[in-house]
Amino acid sequence: MRYDRTVHLDADFATAVARTRDALAEQGFGILTEIDVTATLKAKLDHDMEDYVILGACNPPLAHRALETDRAIGLLLPCNVVVRRDGDRTAVQALDPNTMVALTELDALRPVAEEATRRLDAALTSLTTPDTAA
Repeated sequence: MRYDRTVHLDADFATAVARTRDALAEQGFGILTEIDVTATLKAKLDHDMEDYVILGACNPPLAHRALETDRAIGLLLPCNVVVRRDGDRTAVQALDPNTMVALTELDALRPVAEEATRRLDAALTSLTTPDTAA
């Protein structure tokens, strides 16, 4: 089972991160945390790796609905969005919200997963749509 929803962008890393933040905001997701994995691994382990950031995205109404169904679902909420260099391109990845339904087998989470999927897919799709405002 695939657990990610991924798009690739022909954009530099900083631009991809900024565009991802904007696309998520358009779909009602705020960024609660940002982990610069590249900088952390360099500082803690002196390890060099490609640009890699984890954005902790949250849509409060969806998170609330899921948590009302199952308090432990916080472990599986589709909150992390990864932006990383992938060769000459930048990958943007989000956890497939259907993963929380598949793992928990709680049908009551299905409507939340469906709406989260719709919103995340819209955000990811907007990243691959040419900017007509430029």
